[in-house]
Amino acid sequence: VQLQASGGGLVQPGGSLRLSCAASGFTLDENAIGWFHQVPGKEREFVSALRRSGTGGRSYYADSVKDRFTISRDSAKNALLLRMWVLKPEDTAVYYCAAGPGIILSQIRTGDSYHYWGQGTQVTVSS
Repeated sequence: VQLQASGGGLVQPGGSLRLSCAASGFTLDENAIGWFHQVPGKEREFVSALRRSGTGGRSYYADSVKDRFTISRDSAKNALLLRMWVLKPEDTAVYYCAAGPGIILSQIRTGDSYHYWGQGTQVTVSS
């Protein structure tokens, strides 16, 4: 069982990136999926989440990324995606993908609710 994240890198302010996280050993459609980020010296923070397939498809975002980031799942590839636009220096962090079964709506922004975690990918926004 594994989540493998990719797509991070260095981008200038205002630029865009696409993060991907491939799952193996389990089916992502049966799980809620999420992205979190963490900067050194700070706690991991919620970025975005999507409820498991078949529950309406509503997505959730931190206020700081709303209208700039989009979370989605690629069922054919068993992967979760995070598209990021209009990136800001304060978006710089290690981004982690996560998935978990049976996460209730009130806990979808809580990292401890997720069972599976990717290894993290660095996103640096700098000129």
